[in-house]
Amino acid sequence: MKKLGMVGGLGPESTVEYYQSIITQYQEKMGSKEVLPELFINSINMYRVFEFISKDDLQGLANYLVEAIETLEKVGADFAVISANTPHIVFDEVNQRVSIPVYSIVEETVREAEKQGLKKVGLIGTKFTMENDFFKKPFEDRGKEVVVPTEKEQQYIHEKIVAELENGIVNEETKEHYLAIIEDMVKRDGIDGVILGCTELPMIIKEDDLELPQLNTTQIHIDRIIELMFS
Repeated sequence: MKKLGMVGGLGPESTVEYYQSIITQYQEKMGSKEVLPELFINSINMYRVFEFISKDDLQGLANYLVEAIETLEKVGADFAVISANTPHIVFDEVNQRVSIPVYSIVEETVREAEKQGLKKVGLIGTKFTMENDFFKKPFEDRGKEVVVPTEKEQQYIHEKIVAELENGIVNEETKEHYLAIIEDMVKRDGIDGVILGCTELPMIIKEDDLELPQLNTTQIHIDRIIELMFS
């Protein structure tokens, strides 16, 4: 059984979701509640990540993540994941600099979009995720279009993620506003699916909230982790 090393704390709420879901799916696969997976979590500081990106210090961010993954390798992890979308802005460099395999939440989401036959998807997440190309390019390389909300909508989505969701706060008014933004993207941009491109977004947007197909990056990543643990 391969041991997972997870860079967590990005933020704490989604790290808890990863941990609990991995345990649940592991036990389901094993057919017993009396087994638990052996894994390692290195919880780092998401506010340092935001600071690196705000200052455009991507080298500093890469160094921070490489150090976090090297720590996981030292304690015995066979492979690693970063349990957040935003830090994947430097994923390629990080992956090249570490010795154990690191599995990208972005690449796994692209694979799922291909399975579902989606062609033009909306992307919501932190402002860093929406305004940069690290999430869009892998989709475009496979002939898919990624659409982001307007500048004003992006600002609202980002502020609520940082002020509310990262702190475990689920506000019904925020949810209604998020859903309205997605509906506007359907009408305005003709999207045929939406990427929940922040691992806290599934706290507030549920599968039955929209008729539109959702690419829940958190669940997609967790499903892949379970596959890898048993591979």
